[in-house]
Amino acid sequence: MAKVHPQTPSSPPPSSSSSSSSSPYVSSKQEFFTIWMKSLVYNSHGCTVYNSNGEIVYRVDNYDTKCSSQVYLMDIRGNVLFAIQRKKLRVFGCWDGYKWDFSKKQRWFRVTRKRRMTHVDLGVGEGDGYKIVKTGKLGFKIVNVDQDGGLVAEIKPKQTASGVDLGNDVFTLTVEPDVDQSLIMAIIMVHGLIHRQL
Repeated sequence: MAKVHPQTPSSPPPSSSSSSSSSPYVSSKQEFFTIWMKSLVYNSHGCTVYNSNGEIVYRVDNYDTKCSSQVYLMDIRGNVLFAIQRKKLRVFGCWDGYKWDFSKKQRWFRVTRKRRMTHVDLGVGEGDGYKIVKTGKLGFKIVNVDQDGGLVAEIKPKQTASGVDLGNDVFTLTVEPDVDQSLIMAIIMVHGLIHRQL
């Protein structure tokens, strides 16, 4: 298979002082990822995410189930970062994302879809958060409702340097500075589940 990980202009590796947070999932600069909607486990459903150095940083393995009602976003070592569960409500269903800590499971976000609009409520209460805005056939942006639609992340089909699409299952993800990349990945996983890509 062709190389699918991002190719970005070379830059010096980030120092520990360049991070805006002690979290390994937050960076003070824009970050680029490649999302491949395939599991590393043979003949399984899932997703693999590469950073700009071509290293695997996140993965989801659904094994023989597509569009499961519960999935786990893991790092490369298999540590669960988010548990994502589908909830069936009266009129509309929703997806809850739990920040995973084996001592407790705390709901971190809820994704709801009404009238073709997808909204992400952050925290345990209903309110402001992120909105997913469709751009083109397969791409979308995640924007911050609290900051008048400020861009948080953008995903679009990945192309080679000569402009050839790598297929409907390979995407480029750009995450803006000071944003929790693991949270963005969890939201993207929900989007993939809603649209039967995962």
